[in-house]
Amino acid sequence: MTRSDQKTEDLLKAILTLETAPEAWKFFRDLLTEKEIAEFGNRWKAARMLFAKNTYPEIRRETGLSTRTIARISKWLNSGTGGYRLILKKIEKHHPSRLSRRKKS
Repeated sequence: MTRSDQKTEDLLKAILTLETAPEAWKFFRDLLTEKEIAEFGNRWKAARMLFAKNTYPEIRRETGLSTRTIARISKWLNSGTGGYRLILKKIEKHHPSRLSRRKKS
């Protein structure tokens, strides 16, 4: 995989300047459509649910994502660049209640 181009690097640096959720909402709402933001939100929720060991049917029900998309997120979570796990581990360390683990049956 190649490193991103300068435009992408500039975007990532802009994102890193965001300090609050309201700032992030304003920026992303200007950058993306509401539908695109919702799609990213669903993908992030799926990653969190996969991390918490939820099943594909549970994730599909909660997010509306296709099984194919969930499988792709699972692949990235388990063998991607490590981005999902990096953030999930940070959240787990600093805000454990935000990543509610699935209750064991």
